[in-house]
Amino acid sequence: MLLTARRVFAEFLGTAILVAVVVGSGIMAVNLTTDVGVQLLINALATAAGLGVLIWVLGPISGAHFNPAVTIVAASRREIRVGEASGYVGVQVSGAIAGATLANLMFSLPAWSESTKDRSTGGLWLGEIVATAGLLLVIGAITRTGSAKLGAILVPAWIGAAYFFTASTSFANPAVTIGRAFSDTFAGISPASVLPFIGFQLIGAAIGAALTEFLYPRKLPEPLDLPGPVHTTRPAH
Repeated sequence: MLLTARRVFAEFLGTAILVAVVVGSGIMAVNLTTDVGVQLLINALATAAGLGVLIWVLGPISGAHFNPAVTIVAASRREIRVGEASGYVGVQVSGAIAGATLANLMFSLPAWSESTKDRSTGGLWLGEIVATAGLLLVIGAITRTGSAKLGAILVPAWIGAAYFFTASTSFANPAVTIGRAFSDTFAGISPASVLPFIGFQLIGAAIGAALTEFLYPRKLPEPLDLPGPVHTTRPAH
């Protein structure tokens, strides 16, 4: 029970800090420069660096999901119990809201402010499919090849790259998407845009999971090398 509580708390803490990094660095970027490209670069670098640290610190405890899409796929593969997965998802969402609140307060903004940034075009939705599918494929490849130590490098690398090559700037996370709706700042998303984003993120997660199964199929147990039947010859009388 204590181990489960520790895992669930790690998911809450990790998701909260991740969203605080995403939202807080976005606010800081706007305070530092009016160049949108530089703002995005600041936001992306801070997010990738923060995510890498969080995976390294909390990965050994909870697996460092910080993402309902990752948890749902893990539960579907029976890598985590359904009950524990439900707990993960609940605290990921609440942690994301707490993280946005923390970022707002650190910059002397209202704790909660409904974002007015509309993100509801087909290109953005396609970007979320690509970003989330790629994320689940990276995680699947790391898991299936026994390369867990590379998670703190490869997962942030994908998210950082997807900030720039996807139109949506790579949310790729339902909990983070919900949290960002509570901050009317650079990284925000309007509440009306949240559900479509989550829907396309889940589609992307399913695609990423399917690609993992195709490219990195589970190895079946090797058949036992049992001796063949022993034939005995009855002595002649």
